[in-house]
Amino acid sequence: MKRLCELVEIERSSYYAWKAGAPARVAADAALAERIRVIHTADNTVGAPRVTAELNDTVTAGVRVNHKRVARVMRWAGIAGYVKKRRVRTTIPDQADQKVPDLVKRDFTADAPNRRYVGDITYLPLADGGNLYLATVIDCFSRRLAGWAIADHMRTELVEDALKAAAVTRGSLAGAIFHSDHGSVYTSKDYARLCRKLGVTQSMGAVGTSADNALAESFNAALKSEVLQDAACWTNAPCCRRQVFRWLTRYNTKRRHSWCRYRTPIAYETSYTATLPTAA
Repeated sequence: MKRLCELVEIERSSYYAWKAGAPARVAADAALAERIRVIHTADNTVGAPRVTAELNDTVTAGVRVNHKRVARVMRWAGIAGYVKKRRVRTTIPDQADQKVPDLVKRDFTADAPNRRYVGDITYLPLADGGNLYLATVIDCFSRRLAGWAIADHMRTELVEDALKAAAVTRGSLAGAIFHSDHGSVYTSKDYARLCRKLGVTQSMGAVGTSADNALAESFNAALKSEVLQDAACWTNAPCCRRQVFRWLTRYNTKRRHSWCRYRTPIAYETSYTATLPTAA
């Protein structure tokens, strides 16, 4: 042992002190693993960063836990967040009568809520071979889902309903930018008319590249991965609507987002408004 300690350049007393504390560390790690397992059982999609945030939000006596330790204990206990990679192309391009510029340029940020939004349509596959379709309106500041709509069609009314829902949530969308791909519903005259009515400026990325709407694409991928997991589709339309509604609600109010410093989108917005100066 003396020779080994010399090779790694540590004092033998340090090694024996570490060895004496090993049982206590094992017991502490086992206790931490049980706390992690409770969080993971409630939501099996969470990984070490979100687990760490959850643990530190409920910490007692000022004892916080490091994310590296959480990751190590999760590996030791065989606990891991669910990960699934899928690639699906859903955009149906159309030749628009109007030329809409790209006002976002892949900068999916905003300096305040209700200023810049992205949106997309994604299909929700059903066991009978059909699909439901989800349209979204996502705030770039907080990643909050401000508006959404589900239907069994991809007509313009679907994206109109999502944008109207966002207008209700925010009270007004006047002055905001809404960024999308070149799907036929977004390039339609009816949708352009609604945007003008609501005071929304349209923005569109280049044709044929999902990177120009990466934030909306990422949202869609997270939804399907975390809800479907190993399933290929939903059993039926009512089940799909229930599960998607539950996840969308949880997304805004419970699901911790790395962009929001592992707070929920609504909590992130709340903390922003709380720091604004008040009128005298």
